This record gives sequence, structure tokens and C-alpha cells, in this order.
Amino acid sequence: MEVADALAAAEKRGVRVRVLADAVGSLATKDIFWTKLEATGIELRLFHKLWPIPLSILRRDHRKIIVIDRAVAFTGGMNIGEEYGSSIRKHNVAWRDTFMRVEGSVAAELAAVFAEGWDRAGGDPLPGLEYVSWTDGIVVPEGASLRSFKASAIRARLERRIGQRRDRRKGRRVVREGDVRNPSDSESAGTVIVLDSRPGRGQRETLAVMSALVGGAREKLWITTPYFAPPARALTLIVGAARRGVDVRLLLPGPRTDVPLIRHAAHAAYHRLLKAGARIFEYQLATLHSNTCVVDGHASMVGSTNLDFRSFWLNAECDLLVMDNDCAHELEEAFLNDCQGSEEILGERWKKRGWRHRALDRAARALRFAL
Repeated sequence: MEVADALAAAEKRGVRVRVLADAVGSLATKDIFWTKLEATGIELRLFHKLWPIPLSILRRDHRKIIVIDRAVAFTGGMNIGEEYGSSIRKHNVAWRDTFMRVEGSVAAELAAVFAEGWDRAGGDPLPGLEYVSWTDGIVVPEGASLRSFKASAIRARLERRIGQRRDRRKGRRVVREGDVRNPSDSESAGTVIVLDSRPGRGQRETLAVMSALVGGAREKLWITTPYFAPPARALTLIVGAARRGVDVRLLLPGPRTDVPLIRHAAHAAYHRLLKAGARIFEYQLATLHSNTCVVDGHASMVGSTNLDFRSFWLNAECDLLVMDNDCAHELEEAFLNDCQGSEEILGERWKKRGWRHRALDRAARALRFAL
């Protein structure tokens, strides 16, 4: 109840507190928690409740967003749940996750992402925010102009940034039309793009960025994800990166996973990945729930999107694309540290797993679209 107490204290000192929770993801939350929140005046909405439209629960809000005064925000993979433990309460079963803090205009963008889910859950309009309503299309506040971000533009920008870094490492300065700048300036300047998606909008953009990250990698491609059941095309892209000599590493859940069936779906892809030269690590110290991707020490992606069918096509998701050396370095350090607490999967030993394990892997892979 510590979270409820903190939110209630904020409401008491005059802060407008709004809480949006996914109905299915919060099924285990006791009614007393929601009752306490509402009793303090906090506005609460549950996203896609079972009643009155039961099938709506297939489309869940998987985003994890905290926004403070539209100036500071956090997003990533972290839930608000007792399973994570804290400095107040220790748990024997901890979860390993990644959350990122951002400030400025990016925080305002994340407020708009929250507004979209809030609107869908029946909340009152949030003033001064441009967002995409599920029912009314783009909502533009009075006096603001409409902005447009296309998948092709985001992908081209990402590939251009990665390409410029490769050219500079080769000792060449490349100046392209519309992008005249000092290479040393662009090397140090950080760029953050908010990628939010939900069924019917934004999914193509997120998929385009992921494809560009994998396709543009030339040195390193390090991926952490708790649920690895990618479509065949996505798996082919990762395998292709390994075959062309990229240092491809995957950090995936070990035995301490909350969804064992998806772990088996991942196992069905191990042979192909290992044969291509990718390295696979299974995390042993806790339940892995982090979603990160780092490319060539520069481009990074942190958020809630898993590499599975549900995240790509059914869930509302939110990720940050960051083009910044320092951020990439920190994520690489975290990745290497996590590998110290992991078991590397080796090809020869992997081939010797039992027939029951193999059969379950194949069955789970066949069911990946339903997981």
C-alpha cells in the first residue's frame, strides 16, 4: 500500500493525480487498493474491463508511464507490483527490469501517450495535449498545429545517423542534403523519439524502427527481452545480422520466468540463431522483464514492446528510441553485468536436450500467435 499512500499524499497537497491501469494485468490487485485511491479523490480508470465488451480484453494497455508536471517522465518495462520488491519490503523472487527517466519535451510527448489510453478508458479530456483518440482521431488543442510522423521518415533518419557514424569511423566526412552539421556535434548530441503504438495506429512505425535497428547494425546488436517469440520475418532479420558478422547477443529469461510457454517458443529458435553465430544468454538471478536494444554503441531502444505477436499487433505499447553514445554505453554496461548472472547457451550442449523438451519447443513455437 506504499504506492497508494504516496499518491494520496500528492493529491492532498494539491497535485492532480490520475491513475490508469490495465484491467487484465491488474486482476490480482485487491479491491481495497482501488477503493483507497478513489476515497482520496484520485481519478482512476481501468483499461478495457471485462464488462461490457468481453473481447476488448484481448487489446491491452501494456505501456508503463509515469509523468510529473509534463516536465519529467519515466517509461520502460517496469510494472508497479509487489513482485519487484523495494527498499521497504524485500522479496525472495525479484524481477529484473529497466526504466528510463526523461525530461523536457519528451516528457510532454509521454503525457500525450498517457492521454490516449486515458481517453480510451473513459477519462475526461486532458487539457493542452495533442493525442490520437481511439474513436475521434487526432485531438489537437486550440491554437496548436497538426504534426505528422511517418514510418519512412523515422526509418530514414535512423539509418542516416547510423550510416554517418560508420563513415566517420572510416575517416570520411559525409554531408547530405538537409543534414549539414559538424560531425563532432552530432556525435555528442542526443536524439530521443517516442514510439507509441496500439491496434490500428503506430505499429508500422515501431516495426520500421526495429527493422532499421537490426538492418543497420554493423558491429553490435545486443537485445534483452523477456518474451522472445518473434514472427518469422523478424527472426530472419536477426539471423541475417549474425551471418554478416555483427556481434549479436540475446539476453533472455532463464528458469525463473513468469510465462514458461513463451520461453519454450524462444527455445525453438535457438538452433537457428546459434548456427548463424549469435550468442544467447539466459538470466538466472531473477525474473527477467527488461526490454532493451543497443546497436553499434549509439542507437538504443528502451520500452515495453516484447518481441512477440501480442506486442506487435494487440497491445498498446510505448518505447523510446535514443541516439546517444552515453545512453548506449550505460545500457551496454548493464547488459554485460546481467550476462555475469546468466548461463550462456552453447550449441553442442543445446543439441543434446531431450525429446520432450524439443517437442514442447516446437509446439510452443507453433502457438506463438496465440501467446
